[in-house]
Amino acid sequence: MDPTLYVILDRVAARGRDLDEILAATLEGGCRMVQLREKEWPSGRLLPLAERLGGRCRRAGVTFIVNDRVDLAVAVGADGVHLGQDDLPPRAARPLLRPGMILGRSTHTLVQATRARDEAVDYVAVGSMFETATKPDFELAGPDLLRRIRPLTPLPLVGIGGITHANVGDVIRAGADGVAVISAVCGAPDPAAATRRLLAAIREARDLTARTRRL
Repeated sequence: MDPTLYVILDRVAARGRDLDEILAATLEGGCRMVQLREKEWPSGRLLPLAERLGGRCRRAGVTFIVNDRVDLAVAVGADGVHLGQDDLPPRAARPLLRPGMILGRSTHTLVQATRARDEAVDYVAVGSMFETATKPDFELAGPDLLRRIRPLTPLPLVGIGGITHANVGDVIRAGADGVAVISAVCGAPDPAAATRRLLAAIREARDLTARTRRL
């Protein structure tokens, strides 16, 4: 699992463009972790798409995660599932997963993040970092929440929400191991170029952080 840049494929954010094509461009750009997020379609309708996207990720050696749907994640042989605060709690979901499957958890407060540390999850998503059209009603957590969480858990932390190449450095410097993006790639005119640009900004922020620590 490499959450450096975690691209979330969302049909609504893609605005009618083909998710298969966006995934191909994302992989071309260098992304190593992908999630399929679908809030409207029933699992039966989503199954063929999940199978195609998961198969492409598998052939490319890229981690494939399904959002919310534990049953679908298991059915398509996904690498893992990501659960929000209103989904199955990790203690209930873990026994349903195959051994070795990744379990991620969304958190929005310090209490939720510290609880996730004790829930046998594999990574913790923290958001919303900035204003986002994907979840307009969410209260902003901001990079400061990451700074407060970072000393409290060894788990990988993934910043999410309104992240672009212009502000991703703030999230990395706050202690995130990686970032999850939706519109910044799915809504970009050139998803491959957007992926490369984000990865370059992340590398720059990591290099700057490492130099600062050595001083």
